[in-house]
Amino acid sequence: MHSTHPPYTPSPVYQELRAILETFDHPPKALVKSFGCQLNFCDGEKYKGVLSDLGYVLTDSPEDADVILFNTCAVREHAQSRVTGQIGSLKSLYERNPSLIIGLCGCMAEEEEVRALIRKSYPFVKMILGAGAMEKLAESLLNVYRADGKRYETTGLDGLPDESLPTVREHHFLASVPVMYGCNNFCTYCIVPYVRGRERSRSPKAIEAEVRSLVEKGYKEILLLGQNVNSYGKDLEEPMNFPELLRRLDAIKGEYWIRFMSSHPKDATPELIEVMLHSEHIEHHLHLPVQSGSNRVLEEMNRRYTIEKYLSLIQDTREKNPDFSFSSDLIVGFPTETAADFEQTLSLIETVRYDNLYTFIYSPRPGTKAAAMPQVSSPEEISQRMQTLLSRQREISEAHNARFIGKSCMVLVEKYDGASGKLNGKTREAMNVEITGADAYSEALVGTMVSVRITAAKNWALVGTLE
Repeated sequence: MHSTHPPYTPSPVYQELRAILETFDHPPKALVKSFGCQLNFCDGEKYKGVLSDLGYVLTDSPEDADVILFNTCAVREHAQSRVTGQIGSLKSLYERNPSLIIGLCGCMAEEEEVRALIRKSYPFVKMILGAGAMEKLAESLLNVYRADGKRYETTGLDGLPDESLPTVREHHFLASVPVMYGCNNFCTYCIVPYVRGRERSRSPKAIEAEVRSLVEKGYKEILLLGQNVNSYGKDLEEPMNFPELLRRLDAIKGEYWIRFMSSHPKDATPELIEVMLHSEHIEHHLHLPVQSGSNRVLEEMNRRYTIEKYLSLIQDTREKNPDFSFSSDLIVGFPTETAADFEQTLSLIETVRYDNLYTFIYSPRPGTKAAAMPQVSSPEEISQRMQTLLSRQREISEAHNARFIGKSCMVLVEKYDGASGKLNGKTREAMNVEITGADAYSEALVGTMVSVRITAAKNWALVGTLE
């Protein structure tokens, strides 16, 4: 793990909390478990940064921890069930060690019904910290210690996190940088605007300074994050659109790539594509979540674009650069989705030829409009649709990936598998690459960019050799 943060002046809260920790008869340890989207994992790095800055030693072992934070996701029911199940499994650990502080953080903590469940069924959870209250972590811990184990709760979604919060990054060459928080779209199936709040953009100067610092430290891939990055800047005192932000970041000198997620199709513009295609550092890949291939379903999802508009942007991009890659999210089993609607989704993936798909069975979220819609398909029908979609996409991916065979591609090496002797990485088009024929020094190539000759294509990756 690698710590990156601006100079920090300890507050009285920090000083008092550190004084408490110094009374421990052992180095205090903390465990942070993050769930859900990339932005959540980015938040988790900040939680780790604050804990580390306070004097906690980070650990992966619950048995060793003095503080365990669950940094949660509320997008799907399965994610919530995983968290509550893991919290429940800690009851015996807490009974053996009543000084253990277990905290629920992130999106689930912004839901009143979840907080009520925690109060009732998990009284050993001593801290609840909402997704918009990250900078209150030290204060919350101090209040728990002061209150001798009584629960302390804080939520809130106003403003932006403190720019001076320290960060402990998971990688030395990959880094995530939030450009904005919240969402104004209110898709009928989505809980995000309710748990992340309305859109708030970071200042371009702060973003540029963070990216520049990361590049100077040798980071090779910068992932810009937001619920809808294409809405960036609309709320700033001096409005700036996302393509202009990308232009500024692309001007930073160095060897690195920029990618970003997620883009809402209603706000993805030809200007965005032009900036990407004519950039030096921005990846030639766009994650463009479509959710359904049916205009009727899209309208009921409140997505505010048509399939025709969506396809127009993709086709125009592919005409300019046939190797440009697209990935997407698809929801199967939206309440009003019929067999005919699903056939339109199949037709869409045949037309687009996505390089990668992230597919999900619809999960009702209490409080959203879709949760009140009647379900017109049976669970068996929905499950079969998912299997059909996955099978067809595998065929499409393998055939479409073949366009890279025989080409030389720059690849950012992300890991080395000692058992197989293979390297794995991604191209500028965000294509996974399995590199064979690597030598004994392959591990040293992790985090570097190498030239690879593509020799074969699978449905999930390209195969190539070092040049």
